[in-house]
Amino acid sequence: MSRGTLSVGDPAPDFELPATGGATIRLSNLRPRPVVVVFYPGDDTPVCTRQLNSYSEGLSQFEALDAQVIGISAQDVDSHEAFSVKHGLGFPLLADVDKVVAAEWGALGPLGFSRRSVFIIDGAGVVRYEHRAMAGLTYRPVDELIAALAALN
Repeated sequence: MSRGTLSVGDPAPDFELPATGGATIRLSNLRPRPVVVVFYPGDDTPVCTRQLNSYSEGLSQFEALDAQVIGISAQDVDSHEAFSVKHGLGFPLLADVDKVVAAEWGALGPLGFSRRSVFIIDGAGVVRYEHRAMAGLTYRPVDELIAALAALN
């Protein structure tokens, strides 16, 4: 799949990445739960911090729909661990240090940073929602993601 072509209705490309908590997460192993895949530019940056804190604060709403939230950026696991602990994030952060997954999912921006992007993958591994921000100053609110997840049922 070429860069930037992943759309609603497409099968989500599988990946396996190291994550916080000493885990390695493979997307396909999370099935049949729906998954909210959040690509973000960087740990401890102002907008990313607000975005991931809002998703962590809304985690009970995601869990009520049996959805798993995961965050992905190019920093290494040590950076993710520090960021996650500092802010008490309740979901895993995955390290895509080679930016292979971000590129495959069309979430890599022109300067080589992850574009602020959110994908919702249904229990069968199909993309049911996608949003890629052109500018990284805003993010998709929890309510919008919850509505998209609720529509899967």
